Amino acid sequence: MDKVEVTEHQRSNPRITLRDFFAYLGPTLIVSLAYIDPGNFGTDIAGGSQFNYGLIWAVWMASVFAMMLQYLSGKLGIATGTGLAQLIKGSLKTRAKIIPYWLAAEVAIGATDLAEYLGTVIALNILFNIPLIYASIFGALDVIILLALTSNRFRVIEYFFMVFVSVIAIGFLYELLLLNPSVQQIAIHSVSPDISSATLLVVVGIVGATVMPHVLWLHSSLTSTKLTRWGIKKDDHASKRKFLKLHLRETVIVLSIAGCVNVAILVMGAAAFYRYGYTNIQQISQAYAILGPLFGHYSDKIFAITLLASGIASSVVGTLAGQEVMTAMIGAKINPYLRRIVTRGINVFPTTACILLGISPLALLFYSQVFLSVLIPLPMIPLIYYTSKSSVMGPYVNRHATTIAALVVGGAIVLLNIALIYASI
Repeated sequence: MDKVEVTEHQRSNPRITLRDFFAYLGPTLIVSLAYIDPGNFGTDIAGGSQFNYGLIWAVWMASVFAMMLQYLSGKLGIATGTGLAQLIKGSLKTRAKIIPYWLAAEVAIGATDLAEYLGTVIALNILFNIPLIYASIFGALDVIILLALTSNRFRVIEYFFMVFVSVIAIGFLYELLLLNPSVQQIAIHSVSPDISSATLLVVVGIVGATVMPHVLWLHSSLTSTKLTRWGIKKDDHASKRKFLKLHLRETVIVLSIAGCVNVAILVMGAAAFYRYGYTNIQQISQAYAILGPLFGHYSDKIFAITLLASGIASSVVGTLAGQEVMTAMIGAKINPYLRRIVTRGINVFPTTACILLGISPLALLFYSQVFLSVLIPLPMIPLIYYTSKSSVMGPYVNRHATTIAALVVGGAIVLLNIALIYASI
């Protein structure tokens, strides 16, 4: 573990410098990859190609939801010095309650990993023309290799994420410059909600692809670990307050960038596909094949590279989240490479079956995100509860306005899920 020395002057001085920010940068950067993962590619492309610019508001809304909940998760880790999963275990107490919760959490993490794995498989297929069956095998090795290269150097993992986020953000900026979308339409539909029975499934999918259950567990663990790496003690309130300021800045800046990337993906779906009559994109490979002939200038290759970077990086996030939940909930420390192999091995079967049956990988991506939206309350409800309790948070308990805002976000997510279930009956 790398440890950062904090001087007495730094402890007593709450002023935040750019150097402080870059030294702290990491926890939200890591979890941000869950907000620009292959699941977002699936839902945003579906939304843009089917409804033009009409669902941009849903992406912004989901990004605000994510920002609120990730802020609370990171704040919980700083205030308590422990992770959300560990606190939930303490509240559940008995194994008869802990085990079912842990299993449900593993299902959520497994569904997340399925989308990330599919993104890597599809990117390998379209970039290098590797058959999907073989790509599904090669794709299982991505995170094992990355974790091996960064073993016991967590700061190196954070540097890798800086690179991955930069690749994805710059890639979509390039795509937008090529596509020349309607700025007026983007502005109008950013503030004009349009939800109906036709758009409901896509809206819930966008929320599920943006507000991810596994990173609500992970973020609190990353910030509490950061405290330990910086040598900050539990009663060092001056340093904790500085950490909270750094955490707020990182969350707002990094997740704003992630939100812009998500909007860019949906805008690409509208400007590249809907505009030219491709309103029923069933495969990401379809999107890839359409981009090149229409826009040239390596637009298709850049799109595939961003997808590959997204799949690999977000898979690392899933591995870290799964390791954290398993360790916290049942006290089992499993080698991350073994966990990665087992998780990927499990996901190879449904993916391969879908390929053999001719089921659209994009459809599988999309519906996995809808499923994840239904599972968001699993970590969300305990998170809002703990951060509103002074017995847990001490002097860092939420203000009433923060708790109300969190309840509004949580209520909106639950209502969207209820509306989807009702519409499906």
